[in-house]
Amino acid sequence: MRIAIARFSHETCTFSPEPTTYEKLESRAARGEAVLEDSRGVPSYINGYMRVLQKEEAEIVPVLSVGMVPGPYTSWWPQKCFDRYADELAGGLAEIPRLDGVLLALHGAMAVRGVPRPEAEIVRRVKRAAGGVPVMVTLDLHANEDHELTDAADGVFVIKTYPHVDSQETGEIATRCLIDTIAGRFEPTMSLRRPGIASASIFQASDYHPMKTLYDRCRCWEQESDVYCVSVAPGYAYADVVDMGMSVIAVTDGDRSLAEEVAEDVSQLACSIREDFHRPLPGPEDGVAEVLQLVEDGQTPVVIADGADRTGDSTHILQQLLRQGAENFALPGLADPKAAKKLRQEASVGDTVSIKAGGWASEYSGEPVLLTGEVKYMGCPRFRLVGPMRRGAEVQDGFVVRLDLGANRQVVISERMRGSNDSAGLTSVGIDVDSLDIIVLKDRVHHRAYWDDVAAVDFPVDAPGLGPADLTTLQYENIPPDLYPVGENYRENN
Repeated sequence: MRIAIARFSHETCTFSPEPTTYEKLESRAARGEAVLEDSRGVPSYINGYMRVLQKEEAEIVPVLSVGMVPGPYTSWWPQKCFDRYADELAGGLAEIPRLDGVLLALHGAMAVRGVPRPEAEIVRRVKRAAGGVPVMVTLDLHANEDHELTDAADGVFVIKTYPHVDSQETGEIATRCLIDTIAGRFEPTMSLRRPGIASASIFQASDYHPMKTLYDRCRCWEQESDVYCVSVAPGYAYADVVDMGMSVIAVTDGDRSLAEEVAEDVSQLACSIREDFHRPLPGPEDGVAEVLQLVEDGQTPVVIADGADRTGDSTHILQQLLRQGAENFALPGLADPKAAKKLRQEASVGDTVSIKAGGWASEYSGEPVLLTGEVKYMGCPRFRLVGPMRRGAEVQDGFVVRLDLGANRQVVISERMRGSNDSAGLTSVGIDVDSLDIIVLKDRVHHRAYWDDVAAVDFPVDAPGLGPADLTTLQYENIPPDLYPVGENYRENN
């Protein structure tokens, strides 16, 4: 049995000012055996593919891996860039003799100028190039998809956890389905529903209502015979595309009516709780004041989740922490390549410096903040992740500088967007996590896989940014008119 593996994955924030380019992507693209080596031993879709295929003693043919790169979220793909990689993938598959099947790690929230549904187009090209063999697709739950993808692929499987800790498991599920399909033991039959709901990522955590309610129903259905997998992708609201919003996908063994019943049931449940996907969050000033009260009450550490910052340079929360007299806090990444370069050229560890940083990337970033402190660390740290998400994966940071502003106020200025979804991003630059009362993360939910076991409180704040919790503040042009609560029909009536 000969199976091809590829990854073509991108979460496109179309509101970002920075376009996606071939040059940015190519620096991290992998081909051939490097596709496998980049994932080996790391919980991921591709590692899940490999684990099952190796047990089956199948021949694995890796082709291409391309997608997200470190740094700020990027915007629309030019069609030329998309075609270049899609054609390379199709060409590589066409050259593989006697191919039995294809496993594709996609994302579902890619946005390409001139290609309304890029993942479906990828699968169509792959299907033609591979000679019509079965093609199974794994997706991130932030996927925006409709029937075009399920029409093109033989099976579509979406992760069920956010933070994403079941990528490997989902890869294994898709691979077992592929093997059974090739052997004639399984007839993948899908149904897709779109409940017409958009939601901010920060409200999509899988261990909490409303997503937990939907995933519990999915797992209930999966106990039924002939129901192989039931998925809910709540969607990615920061891609202004024609199929933005939630989708439900049911996969059964040859039973079309059952697939329809399952997808419809979960979709109706989603519609019944759609208002629970939206709630107001405090802004920076009020949010920081509430956090400081939590600290005073002894509820520490508090993680502040700045989910709207997609460029990494937002200063709104940092400004409020400084104005309101916060101590014992850390911001592990304030992205500012110019400030980082200036410090690299002019400062050394031990120096006391004053520098303006942040507030440069977009109108939502806030004003640059003047920081005065001692340089405690300079360099390009290399470290391994220690949390449930991609545990063991090696990270090579860009250049960073840690400033100690006094009173244990730690700010890391970085040349590119930088987070800390587990403690490694902090400890790699010498920050003592145990000494902190407040940790500010430019993240929505992923950090909770690690920090929920460490922090006393997870506190989301809706600061200005390209990924706000209040979706009605965004100006959409391409989304379905009936999409709750941001479609044209809702905007006109509210």
